Formats: sequence, C-alpha cells, structure tokens
Amino acid sequence: MRNLFLSCCMVIGLLGQAQSFNFQYDHYSFIVKDLKTVGDFYTDIFQLKEIPHPSATEGFRWFKVHGNSQLHLIGKDSVDLSHSKSVHRCLATQNLDAVIAHLEAKGVPYSDWPGKENSVTNRADGVRQIYIRDPENNWIEINTATHKEQLQTTII
Repeated sequence: MRNLFLSCCMVIGLLGQAQSFNFQYDHYSFIVKDLKTVGDFYTDIFQLKEIPHPSATEGFRWFKVHGNSQLHLIGKDSVDLSHSKSVHRCLATQNLDAVIAHLEAKGVPYSDWPGKENSVTNRADGVRQIYIRDPENNWIEINTATHKEQLQTTII
C-alpha cells in the first residue's frame, strides 16, 4: 500500500510539473495466476467489456474501464510481484519524444519492453512505449495510445 501511495504521489508530482505533456491515464496492469477465473470476475461482477490484445492470443485479458482507460490482466504461474515490469502504471501522451528529451535532460533512464536502455518499443498496434522506474523501482509505462476526450452533455 505504501508503494502504491508513493507511486501515486510521484505520478501526481510528475503531472503537476509536466502539464505540457498532456498525460491521460491509459491502463493498470497486474499479474494473476488463474487468468480465466479472475478475468471472468471482472466481466461478471464489474461488467467490464473485454477487448482484444493487439498481438497476443494467450496469457492476457484486457478490459475497457472508462473511455479508453483499460485494465490488463497478465497470466503467470509465479513471479516476484514486487518489481515485475508486468505490474506497472501507464500514462499516455502524444508527445513521447518530448517526454524522452525531458527524461534524458533529468538523467532518468528509460528502456523498451525487453529492457534495452534508451530504446522505444513499437507495438503491433502502432503504439510506441517506454518504461521507467520510480524511486522504489516500481515500473511506469509511458506510451502514445490515443484517447478521445469524453463529450459532456449539459442539460439546461
């Protein structure tokens, strides 16, 4: 719980200082042992709509939460949950190159999904992504997923 609180504080602090990046919440991802049971729980209990993974047919279940925000379940038999890259928070921006320049100027290392330093992953769906770690080694993904603004209707 302490790590989650510190991660949220770090992200809020980053957002407060980096509004020019126009971040939006993209997804939360976590590991489960029984992908079917847990996925069915989110479908049945929370009535989340399951959406396809862009390239994998097994080992993942993705759900739409609100707008374009998503929940990603990753099936694994066992894993050290404390610092697995599969457990991460994600921010989306259309200014990834500016974010990378900012990270480099601040001396914050970043990598692609496999872990190659100073590299960007190009996903099958066209989204570009990088990964950084917060001060307690929790993973944060920054990607270029597109999010449409939610239209608000005012009743007069």
